[in-house]
Amino acid sequence: MTPTDGEPSRHEIEPTDRVGAAGRGSGRSVGGFAGFAAAMATLTGRPASFAVACVVVVVWAISGPFFHFSDTWQLVINTGTTIVTFLMVFVIQNAQNRDGLAIQVKLDELIRATHDARNALVGIEHLDDRRVAEIEQDLERRAASER
Repeated sequence: MTPTDGEPSRHEIEPTDRVGAAGRGSGRSVGGFAGFAAAMATLTGRPASFAVACVVVVVWAISGPFFHFSDTWQLVINTGTTIVTFLMVFVIQNAQNRDGLAIQVKLDELIRATHDARNALVGIEHLDDRRVAEIEQDLERRAASER
Protein backbone atom coordinates (compact mmCIF):
# COMPACT_ATOMS: atom_id res chain seq x y z
CA MET A 1 0.00 0.00 0.00
CA THR A 2 1.08 3.52 -0.56
CA PRO A 3 0.75 6.53 1.73
CA THR A 4 -2.08 7.75 -0.51
CA ASP A 5 -4.14 4.71 0.53
CA GLY A 6 -4.19 5.96 4.09
CA GLU A 7 -1.60 3.42 5.19
CA PRO A 8 1.73 4.64 6.53
CA SER A 9 4.78 3.69 4.53
CA ARG A 10 7.88 2.45 6.26
CA HIS A 11 9.39 5.87 5.64
CA GLU A 12 6.69 7.59 7.70
CA ILE A 13 7.89 6.05 10.96
CA GLU A 14 9.97 8.65 12.69
CA PRO A 15 13.50 7.59 13.64
CA THR A 16 12.75 8.72 17.20
CA ASP A 17 9.97 6.10 17.35
CA ARG A 18 12.38 3.24 16.76
CA VAL A 19 13.77 1.23 19.63
CA GLY A 20 17.43 0.31 19.76
CA ALA A 21 18.87 -3.11 20.44
CA ALA A 22 19.25 -2.30 24.13
CA GLY A 23 15.54 -1.61 24.42
CA ARG A 24 15.86 2.13 24.78
CA GLY A 25 14.14 4.50 22.39
CA SER A 26 16.40 6.86 20.54
CA GLY A 27 14.17 9.85 21.15
CA ARG A 28 10.86 9.49 22.91
CA SER A 29 10.80 7.85 26.29
CA VAL A 30 8.07 6.01 28.10
CA GLY A 31 6.87 8.02 31.07
CA GLY A 32 4.71 7.52 34.13
CA PHE A 33 4.08 4.06 35.45
CA ALA A 34 5.05 2.46 32.13
CA GLY A 35 8.48 4.10 32.30
CA PHE A 36 8.90 3.09 35.93
CA ALA A 37 7.82 -0.48 35.15
CA ALA A 38 10.21 -0.69 32.19
CA ALA A 39 13.11 0.55 34.32
CA MET A 40 12.26 -1.82 37.19
CA ALA A 41 11.86 -4.80 34.84
CA THR A 42 15.27 -4.05 33.34
CA LEU A 43 16.91 -3.52 36.73
CA THR A 44 15.41 -6.53 38.49
CA GLY A 45 16.06 -8.83 35.53
CA ARG A 46 19.81 -8.53 35.92
CA PRO A 47 22.05 -11.11 37.60
CA ALA A 48 23.25 -8.48 40.08
CA SER A 49 19.69 -8.05 41.37
CA PHE A 50 19.42 -11.78 41.94
CA ALA A 51 22.75 -11.69 43.78
CA VAL A 52 21.52 -8.85 46.01
CA ALA A 53 18.36 -10.83 46.83
CA CYS A 54 20.49 -13.87 47.71
CA VAL A 55 22.71 -11.75 49.97
CA VAL A 56 19.64 -10.37 51.77
CA VAL A 57 18.37 -13.91 52.42
CA VAL A 58 21.80 -15.11 53.61
CA VAL A 59 22.19 -12.10 55.95
CA TRP A 60 18.70 -12.70 57.29
CA ALA A 61 19.46 -16.39 57.88
CA ILE A 62 22.77 -15.64 59.58
CA SER A 63 21.06 -13.09 61.84
CA GLY A 64 18.64 -15.75 63.14
CA PRO A 65 20.71 -16.82 66.15
CA PHE A 66 21.20 -13.18 67.21
CA PHE A 67 17.44 -12.70 67.31
CA HIS A 68 16.83 -16.17 68.77
CA PHE A 69 14.85 -17.12 65.65
CA SER A 70 11.99 -15.06 67.03
CA ASP A 71 8.61 -14.52 65.44
CA THR A 72 9.63 -10.94 64.63
CA TRP A 73 12.76 -12.21 62.86
CA GLN A 74 10.60 -14.49 60.70
CA LEU A 75 8.02 -11.76 60.15
CA VAL A 76 10.67 -9.44 58.69
CA ILE A 77 11.51 -11.75 55.78
CA ASN A 78 7.91 -12.85 55.27
CA THR A 79 6.60 -9.28 55.12
CA GLY A 80 9.46 -8.05 52.96
CA THR A 81 9.14 -10.81 50.39
CA THR A 82 5.35 -10.55 50.31
CA ILE A 83 5.45 -6.81 49.62
CA VAL A 84 8.12 -7.14 46.95
CA THR A 85 6.26 -10.00 45.26
CA PHE A 86 2.95 -8.13 45.32
CA LEU A 87 4.46 -5.02 43.73
CA MET A 88 6.51 -6.95 41.17
CA VAL A 89 3.35 -8.66 39.87
CA PHE A 90 2.17 -5.30 38.52
CA VAL A 91 5.57 -4.36 37.13
CA ILE A 92 5.94 -7.71 35.34
CA GLN A 93 2.37 -7.61 34.01
CA ASN A 94 2.91 -4.11 32.62
CA ALA A 95 6.13 -5.19 30.92
CA GLN A 96 4.41 -8.29 29.47
CA ASN A 97 1.47 -6.23 28.20
CA ARG A 98 3.81 -3.76 26.50
CA ASP A 99 5.92 -6.54 24.96
CA GLY A 100 2.84 -8.42 23.77
CA LEU A 101 1.37 -5.31 22.17
CA ALA A 102 4.66 -4.52 20.41
CA ILE A 103 4.86 -8.07 19.05
CA GLN A 104 1.26 -7.89 17.80
CA VAL A 105 1.93 -4.60 16.02
CA LYS A 106 5.04 -6.07 14.38
CA LEU A 107 3.19 -9.21 13.31
CA ASP A 108 0.32 -7.12 11.95
CA GLU A 109 2.80 -5.11 9.89
CA LEU A 110 4.40 -8.31 8.53
CA ILE A 111 0.98 -9.67 7.58
CA ARG A 112 0.04 -6.38 5.95
CA ALA A 113 3.33 -6.11 4.06
CA THR A 114 3.43 -9.74 2.85
CA HIS A 115 1.73 -10.03 -0.51
CA ASP A 116 0.30 -13.54 -0.08
CA ALA A 117 -0.77 -13.12 3.55
CA ARG A 118 -4.42 -12.67 4.44
CA ASN A 119 -4.95 -9.20 5.89
CA ALA A 120 -8.03 -10.56 7.66
CA LEU A 121 -5.64 -12.02 10.25
CA VAL A 122 -4.55 -8.55 11.34
CA GLY A 123 -6.07 -7.82 14.74
CA ILE A 124 -7.39 -11.32 15.54
CA GLU A 125 -6.03 -10.91 19.07
CA HIS A 126 -9.12 -8.76 19.70
CA LEU A 127 -11.52 -11.61 18.87
CA ASP A 128 -12.96 -13.94 21.50
CA ASP A 129 -11.15 -17.19 22.26
CA ARG A 130 -13.68 -19.36 20.41
CA ARG A 131 -13.23 -17.42 17.15
CA VAL A 132 -9.42 -17.45 17.43
CA ALA A 133 -9.52 -21.23 18.00
CA GLU A 134 -11.66 -21.62 14.86
CA ILE A 135 -9.16 -19.59 12.83
CA GLU A 136 -6.29 -21.67 14.28
CA GLN A 137 -8.02 -24.92 13.29
CA ASP A 138 -8.64 -23.56 9.79
CA LEU A 139 -4.96 -22.62 9.40
CA GLU A 140 -3.87 -26.05 10.67
CA ARG A 141 -6.18 -27.77 8.15
CA ARG A 142 -4.78 -25.63 5.33
CA ALA A 143 -1.20 -26.35 6.39
CA ALA A 144 -1.89 -30.10 6.56
CA SER A 145 -3.43 -30.10 3.08
CA GLU A 146 -0.37 -28.32 1.64
CA ARG A 147 2.08 -30.95 2.95
